[in-house]
Amino acid sequence: MALWALTLILFIIVIAVFAPFIAKYDPAAQDLSQRLKAPSLTHILGTDDLGRDVFSRMVYGARVSISVGFFAVSITLFIGIIFGMVSGYFGGWVDSVIMRFTDIILCFPTFFLILIVIAFFEPSIINVMVVIGITSWPGLARIVRAEVLSIREREFVLASKMLAVSRLRMFFAHILPNVISPIIVYAAIGIGGAILTESGLSFLGLGVQPPMSSWGQILMQGKDYIYVAWWLSLFPGLVILITVLSFNMIGEALRDILDPKDNKI
Repeated sequence: MALWALTLILFIIVIAVFAPFIAKYDPAAQDLSQRLKAPSLTHILGTDDLGRDVFSRMVYGARVSISVGFFAVSITLFIGIIFGMVSGYFGGWVDSVIMRFTDIILCFPTFFLILIVIAFFEPSIINVMVVIGITSWPGLARIVRAEVLSIREREFVLASKMLAVSRLRMFFAHILPNVISPIIVYAAIGIGGAILTESGLSFLGLGVQPPMSSWGQILMQGKDYIYVAWWLSLFPGLVILITVLSFNMIGEALRDILDPKDNKI
């Protein structure tokens, strides 16, 4: 199942990269004479209330949704890894300050915190990426900290300290390679979560703004026509479901593969 999920993700990424060659129509081109047309050979996923081709909008929407997922998780990894490693390695008051700050962030529901931040900035794809990234790091920071607390007492770390290895080299040459497994798993699952969050924001009108399209935005536009144009809600909803589920399945598979406790000789 994980291989099927990986195949689907790679397929979606290929579609996003080659969107100009795959989309038959301009995703922003309006044709009111083709308004709310059902799926057909001309428009394989139908048209929306402005006569725009839904398939073309879905293809270009893949670019936005996938980009948000990867970019937001990259920010999350950067912040979470730095905070987690510093907290676990130094301990003491440094650990207390970082963890208490992390606990404060965790007290707020992530989506609610994102809504608060978005309210102070103009909705755009860049703002959505950054906001999702900077509000999703606490979970990763706690995971990295727990791993570092164990690794810092091992012999190779103590030997490196005795050899006066610089802290920067200690972090990135000795500690980080030994905590990379849970980070990879978190990243795989986090991409799906970021895509789902972006879809929710776009559904509320706080995400990607027209003329750009994302899967959540297409879903939002279809809610007013769900009884007369079912395809406007069905297809973007299915794509979001399949994509997020695929990333979660990849994450679960990576966890089983990278967890040495589950590997049987």
